[in-house]
Formats: sequence, structure tokens, C-alpha cells
Amino acid sequence: MDRESDFKPGAILSRRKGIVMHKGILLDDGSVYHNTPLRGEHVSSFVAFSKNRNVYAEPTDEFTREEALWGAKLYPRRRYNPLTNNCEHTVSRAATGNRHSPQLTSLLLSGGIAVATLALTRSFTLATAGYALTRKFTKQNPR
Repeated sequence: MDRESDFKPGAILSRRKGIVMHKGILLDDGSVYHNTPLRGEHVSSFVAFSKNRNVYAEPTDEFTREEALWGAKLYPRRRYNPLTNNCEHTVSRAATGNRHSPQLTSLLLSGGIAVATLALTRSFTLATAGYALTRKFTKQNPR
């Protein structure tokens, strides 16, 4: 699905952005509340959010969509910070009241494992394998 008419208001949307997925919340008027490095938390058109890539909606119930809509309107707009206020933090804070970023956690943990493996073994192959396995494990077992 890749048109705003395919989704319900309050849907948590995602699209590919390099090695990560960019997240946002579909608003009542078809625009999207999200967070980017240059603009921070803001509202943009669905087309601007999608950047001509496929957009997906996470499976959510009506209560979660209503909470996400309310949260997107309630919270003040904050600046972007990749470690403390990225797009996942913005969406999770609006939808649940708690900010978290599973993708960031996975990347940091995987990177740490790769660096430690490289330091201990001096093997780029083992470091790469450690990174890949940790990423796979953290994606399958979210908090």
C-alpha cells in the first residue's frame, strides 16, 4: 500500500530510509506527523513523507490509532536528535506516552558486538558475523 487513502488516521506509517525505517503518524487530513534531522518534529504531506517509496502501516487497533492521533496533536514540537529524539521516539511517545527506538537499540548493540569481536579476534569476518547475528536477533525479539 502506498497512498494515504489506503490507511486509517492514526496509522503508524513506515518507509525505507537507508538501512532503517522512517516512521510517522497519519493525521485526519492525510498529512503525516514525523521527525527529520533538518526540520525536527513536524507535519508534512503524505507525498513528502513517502519520498516516492512504498509506505507500510504497522498493525494497530483503533485505540492505538486514537492515542497516536491525540499524542501527535498534544506534544510540543521538538528538535531531532538521533540518540534521544528520532522518528521512532516521536511516534512511540505520541502513541504510548513512552519514547523508545528499537532500531537505534539494535544498531548500537550490534555495533558494540562488532567492535568487541574485532578487538578480541582481529577478524573482520567474525566482527561482521557478530553484527549481522545481533541485528537479526534484536529484530526478532523486540522489547
